[in-house]
Amino acid sequence: MNQDREPIRVALLGCGTVGTEVLRLLHDQPDEFAARTGAPMLVTGVAVRRPHKHPEVPQHLLTTDAHALVEGDVDVVVELIGGIEPARSLLLTALRSGKSVVTANKALLAEHGSELYAAADASGADIYFEAAVAGAIPLLRPLRESLAGDRINRVMGIVNGTTNFILSAMDSTGAGYAETLDEAGRLGYAEADPTADVDGFDAAAKAAILASLAFHTRVTASDVHREGISAVTPGDIAAARTLDRTVKLLAICERVVDEDGTESVSARVHPAMIPRSHPLAGVGDAFNAVFVEAEAAGQLMFYGQGAGGAPTASAVLGDLVAVARNLVVAGKGPRESAHAQLPMRPMGKTPTRYHISLDVADKPGVLSQVAAMFNDNDVSISVVRQQGRGAEASLVVVTHTAADAALKSTVDKIAQLPVVREVVSVMRVEGEPS
Repeated sequence: MNQDREPIRVALLGCGTVGTEVLRLLHDQPDEFAARTGAPMLVTGVAVRRPHKHPEVPQHLLTTDAHALVEGDVDVVVELIGGIEPARSLLLTALRSGKSVVTANKALLAEHGSELYAAADASGADIYFEAAVAGAIPLLRPLRESLAGDRINRVMGIVNGTTNFILSAMDSTGAGYAETLDEAGRLGYAEADPTADVDGFDAAAKAAILASLAFHTRVTASDVHREGISAVTPGDIAAARTLDRTVKLLAICERVVDEDGTESVSARVHPAMIPRSHPLAGVGDAFNAVFVEAEAAGQLMFYGQGAGGAPTASAVLGDLVAVARNLVVAGKGPRESAHAQLPMRPMGKTPTRYHISLDVADKPGVLSQVAAMFNDNDVSISVVRQQGRGAEASLVVVTHTAADAALKSTVDKIAQLPVVREVVSVMRVEGEPS
């Protein structure tokens, strides 16, 4: 370390669970961070809304004026307040004045990433955001840097710990969604208002970031097809188990190539059945895991704690060290790569597979009528099983891959057949040959 080097001055916006850990680790290990970066790191201020709520923070650091802190004499702004505003305005102010940014704000990046990248490019500042997806798991940097020389075809993963805890508990206990959500709240895995998690908004923002990096295309949260887990029933879980599958909320980003060679990007978040032999099937509790398929590297899996103060702080500090190193050597981190600008593929045209459970009449010809409806809609059947008799008669169908709109249309038409009493459940199938 250069003992004469001026310190890297850091402004911290937000001091919740993650911010507190970032501040603690910087305070407890100053020599370690100085040795890693080549210069001391000095926190010059911590912006919070209610200073009296932070007795653990040295009072001279606390301020309620985040704009003044950002506009002051700092080199790096670490943003951990979340949401769109005032985070967007604060980070744009920082970047436009040449100050580098470290953020964990997935919603902001998913909605306004291009604006932030443009500001960073114009001033030569860095923007790092490893903690925005999958907490402590080193995932974005491999996509952004390590695999920059490869062609990524698919990214599929569990990127929300709350929903993974709920679905894992439903699978292991047989309990219903509402009961398991209450348990997740009691254990601290679910927020008081769990909407962002259980309705898939959190995962959709992360999927937008993953797709943007993987396919060099600007993808926003609004481009991501989104379904949550509130409609998943114990019956769905049991049906998956009979086929040696389990149910996970998956973020799936893939490069789709048509027969004529035209490429597009599909990004979606929804519950899906996956084989228990798939690496993602064993990811339990609130852990995250992401499965990446690349042409040269093959299949890669990234696994670890996707949330929490210390794990997320680890990712934030990794970014802070990278930014500080760049400042010391007058270098720059990676810039936005959106050169491909592939079109987004609508969900209706995205190839998927369905698992369909039908409550049917126990009479001859039921199977042939249902099969004919699939045939009429050019959807082929992979697995079909009829079970029970009388009032308990049911039919389970798993399709081969087809356009999602064709599968949905087929299900709608099957529901109108006189021999079908009810479409009990419909769920997509992922992670196995079609």
